[in-house]
Amino acid sequence: MTTLPVHPGADAVLDALDPEQREVAAHPRGPMCVLAGAGTGKTRAITHRIAYGVLSGTYQPQRVLAVTFTARAAGEMRTRLRDLGVGGVQARTFHAAALRQLHYFWPQAIGGAAPEVMPHKASAVAEAGGRLRLRLDSPGIRDAAAEIEWAKVSMLTADGYAAAARAQRREPPAGLDATAMARLMSTYEDVKTDRGVIDFEDVLLLTAGILGEHEQVARAVRAQYRHFVVDEYQDVNRLQQTLLDLWLGGRDDVCVVGDPAQTIYSFTGASPEHLLGFRTRHPDARVVELVRNYRSTPQVVGLANLVLRSPGGGRRSGSVELRAQRPEGAAPELLVADDDPAEAEQIATRAAALVEAGHPASEIAVLFRTNGQSERLESALAERGIPYLVRGGERFFSRKEVRDAVVLLRGAARTDDGEVPLPDLVRDVLLGAGWTREAPTSGGAARERWESLAALAALADDLAATTPDARLPVFVGELAERAAAQHAPTVQGVTLASLHAAKGLEWDTVFLSGCSDGLLPITMAETPDEIEEERRLLYVGVTRARERLVLSYARARTPGAKPTRRPSRFLDGTEAVLGAAARSRPKTAKKVKAVPAAARTTCRVCDAGLATAKERTIGRCADCPPSMDERLFETLREWRLATAKENDVPAFVVFTDATLTAIAERVPADRAALAGIAGVGPAKLDRYGDAVLEIVKDFSAAENG
Repeated sequence: MTTLPVHPGADAVLDALDPEQREVAAHPRGPMCVLAGAGTGKTRAITHRIAYGVLSGTYQPQRVLAVTFTARAAGEMRTRLRDLGVGGVQARTFHAAALRQLHYFWPQAIGGAAPEVMPHKASAVAEAGGRLRLRLDSPGIRDAAAEIEWAKVSMLTADGYAAAARAQRREPPAGLDATAMARLMSTYEDVKTDRGVIDFEDVLLLTAGILGEHEQVARAVRAQYRHFVVDEYQDVNRLQQTLLDLWLGGRDDVCVVGDPAQTIYSFTGASPEHLLGFRTRHPDARVVELVRNYRSTPQVVGLANLVLRSPGGGRRSGSVELRAQRPEGAAPELLVADDDPAEAEQIATRAAALVEAGHPASEIAVLFRTNGQSERLESALAERGIPYLVRGGERFFSRKEVRDAVVLLRGAARTDDGEVPLPDLVRDVLLGAGWTREAPTSGGAARERWESLAALAALADDLAATTPDARLPVFVGELAERAAAQHAPTVQGVTLASLHAAKGLEWDTVFLSGCSDGLLPITMAETPDEIEEERRLLYVGVTRARERLVLSYARARTPGAKPTRRPSRFLDGTEAVLGAAARSRPKTAKKVKAVPAAARTTCRVCDAGLATAKERTIGRCADCPPSMDERLFETLREWRLATAKENDVPAFVVFTDATLTAIAERVPADRAALAGIAGVGPAKLDRYGDAVLEIVKDFSAAENG
């Protein structure tokens, strides 16, 4: 390679860096893996690496490709490079880089112009569902589209989807089983073919296919790009890694940057294994840890380190121990409220006091695990005249499911005769809006929709508690007042955001609400990997705060309810910072007398308290290993699916996964034993009991035969 002249400003680029950042920038050739903790200046390190490579004559700028995950991050990278006096470097998202190559090489590799890219999948998924006579509502369509994306970035075809989903215990969305989801995927591809379009995942798949099958195209791309930088490498999926490998073509001039502790998108196919396994694939790689945190005070950094600490006190795999560089600040706090409304009131009161003292509202954020939590927070802020904006989602009363439900409630208010208690009446109306009394077992749009409607039910509970004689017209009037109050201008307001939407952002003051088991970790998180991702979500939330950090949780959901919640298990070990209220479990487990399984509140294995409805149904905490036979569980799932189809209801209406797990673990021999399992009420016992017991009996006989 021709050596370019050294620019006199090359050394100055290195002088502006700390020792670890300098090590990243000063070695621009060869493979490098940068483990960059939160707030440690990773973008600064990699842009200075590129700048030093160009100014020192090691790189030609047009031969460098820097890829990241958002257009905003790519734009910031280009701006920083220009400020360092370096132009001509390509900084793009994976999709933008691939699309550019696809348009350029398609005519010579395939012929003609490249197909148009669909902006959204929804209409194609809806048409595919219609062809199969599947009843998919809007959340179901969104969740099915997300599942198609996961399958494609995992490089699964429709033929391979069902086996992979079962192997990974992945629950297909929208009440579909794995076979039906595979058929939907296949038909979706037919719809795209008929329309002559491709989707965003196809951009990567087709580019990878052309590079793999057309050597002349691969040679042209590799001649164009000699040096690669990949930001947020912990979020790379299998398809993106495949494309990167094809770009490299066996070369090793690649620098990857990421933080395994911020891997929070595994449900989309992202995996930290590419980052953690980089040294295995590139044995000569230089590994650098960026540990100096410039964002947060030592107090915030200290709590972040504690959240990530392993049970033995050491670091979790691949994570770094942050070292704060800012002056001392206020200690993080843990607020404990009696119930959810009281928690929202406490947060809003503290935020209002800060704004009144001159703290910019735009430098305050309130973060939560699910969008359904935002309604109370929106209301509490609005009541105090504090402007706010919702990031990464619609305002509560602007969501379609909420608007539709309010219309139904308004109609029902005209015929409210006062005979049915208000909370029950509201729930009956919400059932007509598609709500169910049990939460869906899967996540995604369907779960968010359920959470929104459940929040309306909770508002009815609150009104009935404070105004016992209130009827549906009063409730509808209160909803209208809440909606009107929350349409004030909010451009410079407090930010409300989910933990996922908050990644990559930062504020002076952060409130972390809902820090209790059942929300952090979310009830749906079951496996050790899922639980650890929930821990990383909390870590991301903590590290968004620059100066002030306030965590909170409520002992109960509604006023007057039994205080059954406990602080998040991820706060264990933080008592020295947050006080004794952060301890999620008693230091010594208390022995309890045997109780019926349906009423059990402690784990039957270790006697620890059971935090979630799912744990109480199974009778075992998430920390203890399951004792069921997987084959019996799968047999029960197949029976449930057939029964659900026969009765034209979603599968979870028959039995939830938690109830099936409990049945498979306890193997009930008679109706009395089956009735003792939570989730098997009298109606379900009469309807399904004999069939379930027959399956268990046949299975036991086969095992003993």
